[in-house]
Amino acid sequence: MSIKLKEWNILDHLKTPEEMTLYLEACLDEAGEDSEFIVNALCEIAKAKHLTSLTNDIEQEKHSFNVVFGLIKALGFQLKMTPVGSF
Repeated sequence: MSIKLKEWNILDHLKTPEEMTLYLEACLDEAGEDSEFIVNALCEIAKAKHLTSLTNDIEQEKHSFNVVFGLIKALGFQLKMTPVGSF
C-alpha cells in the first residue's frame, strides 16, 4: 500500500488576517536573527493577499530595512517588541 502525499503550501493556510498574524508571530519567534526568514514570511503573506508588486520590491532588495518595514506597514502589521529576559 502506498501513501499519497499532497504538497503543502502555506498559501492554503493564510486566508484570514488572524491566520496571517499568527503565522508572522510564529515566524518572528523562530527566526532568531535570520532576517531573510522574516522577509520570506512577509512575501508569503503578500502573496496570500494578492499583493505581488510588494513581493517584487522585496525580492529586489531583500536586506533593505526600508523595504521590509514598508512591506510590514503595507500589509497592515505593526511590529511590537518585548524584552527577552532582563536588561
